[in-house]
Amino acid sequence: MKKNKLGKILLITFGVLIALYLFLICPRLNSPDMTTLTSYSYAHRGYFDNENGVPENSLASFRLAAEKGYGVELDVQPSSDGVAMVFHDKDLERMCGVKGAPWDYTAAELQEMKLLGTDETIPTLEEALAVINGKVPVLVEYKLDKVDTEICVIAQAVLDDYEGEYFMQAFHPLALMWYKKNAPDVVRGQLMQDYMTKEDYAGKPLYFFLGHMVADVVTRPDFISFRHDDKVNISVRLCDLLGAPMLCWTMQGEDMISSAPSGFDAVIFNHVPSVE
Repeated sequence: MKKNKLGKILLITFGVLIALYLFLICPRLNSPDMTTLTSYSYAHRGYFDNENGVPENSLASFRLAAEKGYGVELDVQPSSDGVAMVFHDKDLERMCGVKGAPWDYTAAELQEMKLLGTDETIPTLEEALAVINGKVPVLVEYKLDKVDTEICVIAQAVLDDYEGEYFMQAFHPLALMWYKKNAPDVVRGQLMQDYMTKEDYAGKPLYFFLGHMVADVVTRPDFISFRHDDKVNISVRLCDLLGAPMLCWTMQGEDMISSAPSGFDAVIFNHVPSVE
């Protein structure tokens, strides 16, 4: 009798823990319509070619993506005077040959910086959206290298006036938390990778929990955007089974779109010029 009672207690405990786990990682219930999100492939930082005069995250790269019918993925960061700028790196050295972070400079100063020696300069989010002009959906990635949700505030103020379709995504849960509280109608996505296989993150408890979607309890993402060549863990797969669409990043070349790993609903890709 005692063994049967202990067995029942253990079974109930296990069931409670499973239920708690599913509650923690559950995506948002009753998400907004995501048909458009999963109907496109997304040109990563625009349809860029850094070697041939079309820099990443430039107006030219966005124009090309829209012309070719691809959704646009772009990155936003704040300038020192509170303007939403489209730029990926946390420093300006690689793309502009300038020391410092984007948030160290005013928008006017950033707009004078040439991207990879071309005539293209760092655009504002407003300028980027004007070029895309609703032709294709926009996937806005929030960079929180400066750990501050100011960029969410200033970028959303621009997006509020945009008539095209857009979605947001971020690695940092703070960005999703801001959107959950302040702009719940915007589709929000959690960017993910297998942190435990990365030297910078392995062995750090915080990244173990982030990698297993525990932050979902406070962010409740609508979709998951996962690194395509990482092993998808059970937590991410369960989010998929619970209804969160899966995007994969970043496939190399348009020819890879049709051969994306199984289980993904849309692809973020880098344009890779054909070798002549």
